[in-house]
Amino acid sequence: MSKVIIIGAGGVGNVVAKKCAQNDEVFSEVLIATRTVSKADKIVAEIHEHFPNSRAVFSTRAVDADNVPALVELFREFQPELVINVALPYQDLTIMDACLEAGVHYLDTANYEPRDVAKFEYSWQWAYRERFEQAGLMALLGCGFDPGATNVFTAYHAKHHFQAIEYLDIVDCNNGNHGKAFATNFNPEINIREITANGRYWDNGNWVETRPLEISQDIYYPKVQTRTSYVLYHEELESLVINFPTIKRARFWMTFGESYIRHLNVLEGIGMTSIEPINFRGQQIAPLEFLKAVLPAPESLAENYTGQTCIGVQAKGIGKDGQPNVHFVYNVCDHAATYKEVQAQGVSYTTGVPAMIGAMLMLQGIWQKPGVYNVEEFDPDPFIDAMNRWGLPVDQLGGIELVRD
Repeated sequence: MSKVIIIGAGGVGNVVAKKCAQNDEVFSEVLIATRTVSKADKIVAEIHEHFPNSRAVFSTRAVDADNVPALVELFREFQPELVINVALPYQDLTIMDACLEAGVHYLDTANYEPRDVAKFEYSWQWAYRERFEQAGLMALLGCGFDPGATNVFTAYHAKHHFQAIEYLDIVDCNNGNHGKAFATNFNPEINIREITANGRYWDNGNWVETRPLEISQDIYYPKVQTRTSYVLYHEELESLVINFPTIKRARFWMTFGESYIRHLNVLEGIGMTSIEPINFRGQQIAPLEFLKAVLPAPESLAENYTGQTCIGVQAKGIGKDGQPNVHFVYNVCDHAATYKEVQAQGVSYTTGVPAMIGAMLMLQGIWQKPGVYNVEEFDPDPFIDAMNRWGLPVDQLGGIELVRD
């Protein structure tokens, strides 16, 4: 039985908290800390309504995740074993600093990126390795779905199906419908910055840069349908090509509908996706921050969401028998089913469940050693087993190449 703090009370924070309530054999006390405490209070009220038999004790607190002294004071008062960070990626480093000062383990779902530069990479967080090692603390980075479960799927490929992975394709399809003209499934600032940035993929020891949404192909997503998918740069590629050095090429693909792309092109064309502040009536405001304020909150999409997500990893290379092999490991998640279970849409669910699982494995000592780590550096089997138990069943497809060269 363990005490944890969840920082963040958006769509993902909601899922993490409710999965902790379900898993009360591991999580005994949970504090949800966020800038807007009323959002955390709403989650706790829904836990009491939907999971009345949970033995986990929940409380809430207002905190500014940019304020290290305030975080340290909160951590020392509550004395958690672990902080689960599902706040904004801009706040990763301040929360890591507070964990070091207070002596608390750390987990997040997305790597750090500066608020004023559309650039995300692990270098800032990897720089904390020695400090966490010396403190006897562990930081687990990118433990959502992608990154997170996709890293686990890659490690599973390497452990069970391949002597050498040579070609890796991570695919992410949201074949859902939320009924809105335009909305993002997670934080609009992060989502739009990611999509409008140049793409990158790994090819024979070098990063190849592409224009936004320049490369596409139609990909069949099992149990869902065929969808046009686009190459983006995604953070898990950075660690995977290091931890699996046999990889010759690694790409990340994501689906977008024509309507979404049309809206995004218009918004970008009129400057609404810019992160450069402008002076508006005497105040400095980034157009993207204003756009975030007028778009629907991702958690508000959940109730009427229909359709499924399909996220997986295709690996090609030399199989365990020494012969060429191709294998696909994936999950399909239903939006309506996740709303019925935890009042969340599938994108939040697929991020929040792996965060709870990673926290559980750390607290149980199954994934536990001092330092800063990415998910693929641990045994994938306990994580896969937990995905099957906690709502994200894992499927496999062998011998069929879904993503073409």
